[in-house]
Amino acid sequence: MTPQDLVVRMLPPFAGWLALGALALPGGSPLRGAAVAVFLAAGPGAALLGVCGPALGSRPARGPSASPDPAFARRSDLLERLMLMVLLSVGAVMTVATALIATHTFSAQRVLLALTLLTTLAACCPRLRASPPAPRTPTTRKGSPL
Repeated sequence: MTPQDLVVRMLPPFAGWLALGALALPGGSPLRGAAVAVFLAAGPGAALLGVCGPALGSRPARGPSASPDPAFARRSDLLERLMLMVLLSVGAVMTVATALIATHTFSAQRVLLALTLLTTLAACCPRLRASPPAPRTPTTRKGSPL
C-alpha cells in the first residue's frame, strides 16, 4: 500500500474525528453543523465502500447497445459508487441510531462516536478481492439429443 492510498483510506475516519472535535464549538455554529453533516452523509459509506469497492469494480457497467458511448462505463461506475456511499452512510446512521434508541442510550454525541469508530474500523479492514468468474459449463436444453 502506497502512502497516497493510506491517506485516501484514512480520510473518512479523519472526517469523523474532525466532526467529533467540532462538537466543542458552540451549538449554533455553521462550521459544527457542516462538519457533522458532511461526515454523516458520506463518511461511514465511504469507508464501507472502500472495503467492498475492488469487488464492485470487477464488473464494469454495460451501456445500451444503441449508442456506444466510451465514457458510459466510467461515469456509470462513478455515479454508482457515489450513490452507494450516500445510501450506505444513511443506512449506518439509521442502524446505529435505532440501536441506541432501543437501548435507551440515544444522544447525538453517542451516534457520532459510534459511527466514527465504525468508520475507523472499516478503514482498517482489508479490501475484498473480486472473485474470478465462474467457469461456464456448456448447458444442454431440455429435450436436446446432446
